[in-house]
Amino acid sequence: MIYTTRTGESFDTEKDFSAPERHILQKLLIWKDLASSVEEWRRKKQEALLRGWSDSGPISESQAMKILTRDLEEQVARRILAEPKNRG
Repeated sequence: MIYTTRTGESFDTEKDFSAPERHILQKLLIWKDLASSVEEWRRKKQEALLRGWSDSGPISESQAMKILTRDLEEQVARRILAEPKNRG
């Protein structure tokens, strides 16, 4: 999969990320839409990095991973700001 950040940086997930990083990215792509806050998204990211792939242990964050996850975090923040306030 090719992922292009908001700033125009492109990454090929098959070439630019290790298998454990791709696994974490899959989780984070889901959490991008589920997190109720940026803080929750950050916690999920940290948990994923600490657990690794199938609880294999910590994964160090490559520069490409830092850039891509920063972009995902910005998307979380924009989504939350755009959501209507609690209607109840």
